[in-house]
This record gives sequence, structure tokens and C-alpha cells, in this order.
Amino acid sequence: MGILNAVLGTVFDLLVGPFRYMNPWIAMIVVSLLTGLLMLAVFRWTSNQDGIRRSKNAIKAHLLELRLYKDSLAQQLRSQGRVLRANGRYLGHALKPMLVMIVPVLLILVQINLRFGSRPLALGETAILKVKLAAGHNPVETGIVLEAPPGIAVETPPLRIEEDREIDWRLKAAAPGAHELTFRLGADAFTKAVFVGERGLSKIPNLKPGRSLLDQVFNPGERPIPKGVPVESVEVLHPERRLNLLGLRVHWLAAFFILSIVFGFALKGVFKVEI
Repeated sequence: MGILNAVLGTVFDLLVGPFRYMNPWIAMIVVSLLTGLLMLAVFRWTSNQDGIRRSKNAIKAHLLELRLYKDSLAQQLRSQGRVLRANGRYLGHALKPMLVMIVPVLLILVQINLRFGSRPLALGETAILKVKLAAGHNPVETGIVLEAPPGIAVETPPLRIEEDREIDWRLKAAAPGAHELTFRLGADAFTKAVFVGERGLSKIPNLKPGRSLLDQVFNPGERPIPKGVPVESVEVLHPERRLNLLGLRVHWLAAFFILSIVFGFALKGVFKVEI
């Protein structure tokens, strides 16, 4: 999983890098356009294009019957049944490419979220640090030591929540930069990044994953917690990033889906893809 995350991260760095210090909408438009093209390619090569075309034509023909024979109840019922059957065949033809697209689109969403989901802390801003222990470990009895660099101030002693197997601290941003928190648990040690005042579309991984495959798929920004350490995850709650559109704060997910769908439908004729 680490190799796949590294490859995808490099690809997205190359795509977003040239636009990192520009208006974030530019990078979002580029990524959405390329995703729309990818979806068109997948749809074309994995779907029955002739079957989709025949099903759509049948739906149009039976809808026309509904208008032509509006005075005949029997014909209306037959035409409605034919519309439903043709629509079912159309959905059947579209199901395969949709299933194929799930995996690449999911991986794309994870990479976009890493860059658009959160922003760095501002100077003086605070954030909550959460350490989730592995099952069977009590936070009251687990002696974990947090070491913070000069750019991050630890404002509170550890808050240990037994029912959630969680240990929390409040952090305060004291200096700009990418800072590394160090955690020591006996002979084991690992780190977690905290970002302050970074410009542009920096990668902001909120969560350092455990050894679970799903955790690593959805949180590719940092290497997983070392094997054998009784910690399930470490999370720093960076503030949410929003895209500015004429004074409105737009979530990146809404922007991405709207743009990629618009680009896909706008270009389907150019690439002769029947959707």
C-alpha cells in the first residue's frame, strides 16, 4: 500500500505543483477536467456502447408513444411498461463501468482531500491532538510521552479518556513551518506532522494511520505507525479549507463533483462516448 500511495502522491504533486501558489480553483479545475476525461475513457472501454445507444433510443421511442396515444389507456400502460424495461436495460449497461470507476475515483478523492480538505494552522491558532490507543490498552495505564518542537506549544496536560481509549492535548501554533511531534512509548518512538502558516496548496494529513490497510488507503499523507506500537492512530485537527466563490465558502467535494461531471458531459461528444 505504501508504494501505491507514493506513486499516486507523486502523480498528484506533478499535477497540482505548477498551480500550488495560484488561486486554488485553478488546480481544482485541472484535476476535475482530467478526472472527467478518465471517467469518459473508463466508461467507453468498459460499457456496451451499442447497448446503451439502443436502450436510449427505445426510451425515447416509448416516451413518444405516450404522447401519441394519450387517449388510449391500454396503450399508455403498455408504453409505460416498455419505458421501464428499456430504462432497466440502460441501467444494466451503465452498472459495469460505474463499478469499475469506484476504485480509481475513490483514490483520486483521497488525494484531493489531502490537498484541499484542510489548511495549516495560523499563528496563535489552537488545535486538538488525539492519540487513539489500540484495543486492550488503557490510556490511564499507558505512559506515552509527547515531545513538541519550539514551533508548537503544548497548552494542556494529557486528557485521558478511558471509554474511548484516547489521550488528548491542546496545541498552539507558535512559529510557521512543518513541525514534527515526537511520541515515545517505552523503547518505541514515532512522529506526527503539524503544519503552521504554510502557503499554497500544502498537503495536510490530519491523521497518521495505523497498520490497517483501509486506514492507509484513506490516510496516505504520512507513513503508518510502526508495527508493535499499541497506538491505533494519531490525529491533529487542522482547520477545514474552503474554496471561495463570489463570497461563498464552497466545500472541495461539491466543487470537484460538479466540475468533473460538467466536463464529462461537455466532452462526451468530442470523444464519441455514449452515456
